[in-house]
Amino acid sequence: MFSKNFRKWDTILGWVAFAIAFVTYFITVEPTGSFWDAGEYIATSAKLQVGHPPGAPLLQMIGAFFAMFALDDTQIASMVNFVSGASSAFTILFMFWSITNLAKKLLLKDSQLTNSNAIAILGSGLVGALAFTFSDSFWFNAVETEVYAMASFIMALLLWMGLKWVDELDQPRGNRWLIMISFVVGLTFGIQFMGFLAIPTIGLLYYFKKYKTTTVKNFLIANIAVVALLMLVYKFSLTYVLKLFGWSEVFFINSIGLPFNSGTIIMGLLFILAFYLGLRYTRKNNYKTANTIVLSVMFLFLGFSSWLMLPIRANANVVINENDPSDARSLLAYYNREQYPGVDSPFYGAYFSETFAGPGDEKDDKPKYEQDEKLGKYVIVNKYKNAAQGNNKKHVGLLPRMWSGEHAENYMRYFGALDVKIKREFLSNTDLRKAVNQIQSDFEKKQIDAEQYVRFLREFDDYIEVQPPSLWDNIEYMFSFQFNYMYWRYFMWNFTGRQDDIQGRYNNHGNWLSGITPIDSWRLGSQENLPSDVLNNKGRNTYFFLPLILGIIGILFQIRKNPKQFWALLVFFLFTGIAIQFYTNPYIFQPRERDYSLVGSFYVFALWIGLGVLGIFDAFRKVLTPKILAPATTVICLLAVPALMAYQNWDDHDRSNRFTANSTAKSYLDSTEKDAGSIIFTIGDNDTFPLWYLQEIEGYRTDVRVVNTSLFATDWYIDQMKKKAYTSDPIPSQLTHEKYRYGSRDAIYYSPDERFKDQRWDIKTFMNWVDSDKPQTKMKFILQNDYDISKISESYLDNVYYPTNKIRVPVNKKNVLETGLVKEKDSALIVDYIDIDLPKSAIGKNRILMLDILANNDWKRPIYFSGGSFDTAEYLWMKDYLQMDGLAYKLVPIKTRNASAFDMGRIDTDLMYNIVKKWDWGNSNSEDIYHDPQTRVQGISFRSNLGRLTEKLLEENKIEEAKDIINIAMTNMPLDKYGYYAFVEPFLDGYYKVGENAKARELYSRIKEKYKENLNYYSSLPLDEQYGNFENIFGDLEAFDRIVSIIEDNNDKEMLEKETLILNEYMDKFRHFIEARMLPDRNATPERNDPDMPSEMDTILMDSTPVDSAN
Repeated sequence: MFSKNFRKWDTILGWVAFAIAFVTYFITVEPTGSFWDAGEYIATSAKLQVGHPPGAPLLQMIGAFFAMFALDDTQIASMVNFVSGASSAFTILFMFWSITNLAKKLLLKDSQLTNSNAIAILGSGLVGALAFTFSDSFWFNAVETEVYAMASFIMALLLWMGLKWVDELDQPRGNRWLIMISFVVGLTFGIQFMGFLAIPTIGLLYYFKKYKTTTVKNFLIANIAVVALLMLVYKFSLTYVLKLFGWSEVFFINSIGLPFNSGTIIMGLLFILAFYLGLRYTRKNNYKTANTIVLSVMFLFLGFSSWLMLPIRANANVVINENDPSDARSLLAYYNREQYPGVDSPFYGAYFSETFAGPGDEKDDKPKYEQDEKLGKYVIVNKYKNAAQGNNKKHVGLLPRMWSGEHAENYMRYFGALDVKIKREFLSNTDLRKAVNQIQSDFEKKQIDAEQYVRFLREFDDYIEVQPPSLWDNIEYMFSFQFNYMYWRYFMWNFTGRQDDIQGRYNNHGNWLSGITPIDSWRLGSQENLPSDVLNNKGRNTYFFLPLILGIIGILFQIRKNPKQFWALLVFFLFTGIAIQFYTNPYIFQPRERDYSLVGSFYVFALWIGLGVLGIFDAFRKVLTPKILAPATTVICLLAVPALMAYQNWDDHDRSNRFTANSTAKSYLDSTEKDAGSIIFTIGDNDTFPLWYLQEIEGYRTDVRVVNTSLFATDWYIDQMKKKAYTSDPIPSQLTHEKYRYGSRDAIYYSPDERFKDQRWDIKTFMNWVDSDKPQTKMKFILQNDYDISKISESYLDNVYYPTNKIRVPVNKKNVLETGLVKEKDSALIVDYIDIDLPKSAIGKNRILMLDILANNDWKRPIYFSGGSFDTAEYLWMKDYLQMDGLAYKLVPIKTRNASAFDMGRIDTDLMYNIVKKWDWGNSNSEDIYHDPQTRVQGISFRSNLGRLTEKLLEENKIEEAKDIINIAMTNMPLDKYGYYAFVEPFLDGYYKVGENAKARELYSRIKEKYKENLNYYSSLPLDEQYGNFENIFGDLEAFDRIVSIIEDNNDKEMLEKETLILNEYMDKFRHFIEARMLPDRNATPERNDPDMPSEMDTILMDSTPVDSAN
């Protein structure tokens, strides 16, 4: 039955695998926007806007098509999210057919297609495809709007088409597959570049089919050729096409005098003509190979024509228009991701040590062209000659794996301190040598940490020369972090198991886990007596090595049967895994785990899992009857691998009915005053993109102007902020485009002038100075008398400087009261002005524009900050003039000094209470949703702010309101679901103070159990492991002590005596730390109200246990 109708069953079971995947992703897809990039992708897809580089125009167009089927605005996100689900299901379809294609060639090499063989082949396809369906990283990509799901589909489609091409290579029309492959490769430009990595494998499949005899010479040539083809397509094809279009546009407009965009049209017509002539000539002369090549190149061009959407939509002035790629030159910069920092090359470049060294030689920047409507030409607007800072040559070398100066502290914390040499002129200073040697010795002995060592390098930079990391240091980092931690760990997550869903930072989180206790205990410490937070973490998934073992069996079987086929897949596996990590060169500890970008590698291993079924069948078919063996092997492998993975992974991949990102974004927007022209400054992805989604797709609170301070350093984004968007008016600003465009006022520099030594400038005077192009405002003016300015770049001389850093912001009390920025009852608290001190170094363009808004707003529109940063510059150096309104911090002319450095702003309890009462919490308290790590982290802000509100309400004796807030917090953020128990303490204390003693005791008992479980686990560890976990033990004991002290402070004598005894019992369990003076002796500790004792809340303790309580 199966052998005679193999093609039919191959087709049917392929669609069965597709249906299983399709249904799985359909019922687990996120119903709305999620955190990170998804909100931006949904907004830019549904409305065909321009997202962040390098863009995904084809994904966006398909997303726009799916969005058309939404019944209302709230369903648009679900429809666009399911683009990923549908793409992933098609990935499984073509993966199934690829496995059966490969398997058939392997098994039928030495035998005929019998029913048993057919069942084994089809079973291998099902097992491999379904194993990938339910794998960790692939499933994660399948249920949200991101590029990787569709990129996986393109990759699987290309491999399948490559196999079909090779199968039909000798047929008259076999090369039609090559033309289709070229078209799909072109489409890859419109999604994500992972699909390109199938090119070497397709080339090798062709080579092995065409050349029956493999020699060392032709093998090496073939491998070099396919890699060269990959680089040609990825690195040069679209790049040089865009360069050609850019040159043509400038040439025909500036030299010939044609209208704007004429050059682009002419070059497009020349390409069309070239293809027409090429096809006509090759067809006329019957040059079949040349004709195929021309067709392939033409279809490659047709594929990446999806990029036309970007300049078309950019010229339509859509609301989200990142980088404004409105012409060929700006489109090239967009494609090359020029806005993102990084090392120039993964092979040669600057090391992170350059951050401690002097500047290198100046080099030319890239010229920035803009249209000059008056001249009708493109003009270069920046002084680009010697405008960029070159690298310090002493800190440039091979394999710059540790390159990010921003992450110097972590590089040295985990990979050793940079060495230093005392400068020659100070070698005779004995005290200096001793001090340097002492600091280096202290760091090696861990008596000072990396932060202190970095401070030493910066403070002693006049006396020492910091040495770059050695080549071996970089190689060690590459293998230890980039290949092991950032690849192998992710690989093992997918095929062995995962410890939890908490991001790993070389700690006891985020490691791979097998479920086999002896192995896991050997790697990660004892797995006995684990706390409930560890065991109940939905990201804790164990597969007992079964997928890994089956994949290894598949590898061995393929090597034995067809080593050429294995080599082709191995190249695919390496290019989509290790090679990605080598090329992207990740710095240490990314903002989140990056396993989702490596799914191509996991896809290839899942192919081997499928072939593993065939390997088992082949090994035992001489022992057992094939009629029984084939179905038995298939069923057993289905249960042991895909079924097990589905069972383990379902709870942390099911995003259905989760609205936490949406409700968080609404809470930010609802914390601002409605219809008052509110402006809110945001910082990162998670306080920006979900807000964009709400405003763009659901039309929610479009009156609020969201200003991302990172993007605010770019001229194109400032241009957009100066336009009306929906019901939000443009930002108040006096700087015109010419004053902030690229190369102009990218930063302004402090250079004190004695004339203004004791003066404070009005902020308007300051902005007029910054706005001015008068000679006395430029660096040239202050340098020309003391320096030979002929040796200084024109770009630097043209920079604006500020002669005083002391700025005064006058307060228009009339506007403050009329707009309701401050209530009448607080009018006596309003100050006449706010004095701020700017940095005595420089300020960037984003801060200049923030000051521009402040200067020209005159207190007419409320200004808010999303928080999330302790950098005073994010608040325009006015952290003492904030008011916490819900999740946002409003700028108010009332000075507030908070007791803790981590608390910002005053609280108007009536206002904030009303804001919180109106919040839409979605279903954040549901037992049925997956509270992912970002949801739990966002809970910190909610709990912290509501905790402060509770304390302020109690201080004002508003007992009922305080009770409401406590109940809101504890109901909508359940203890077990959100973790981070230190932030629940205000509610424990609040329950006592509002007279809810029973609830207080119940909450205390639940928190106590968390700490007890952790401490019981630590106490069961060997002594050496306890010392390794000292910080975690100390954190839990300190937290336990805090909650006991809350009982004591609230005079709950009934509980106090008993709980103190319990706490002391746990202190005794770690008596050895007290004796070693690593822990304080509680019995000898003065009372908590002793003013000389430092408060443990001087730092935020986020339950820093290896068994993070967040769940």
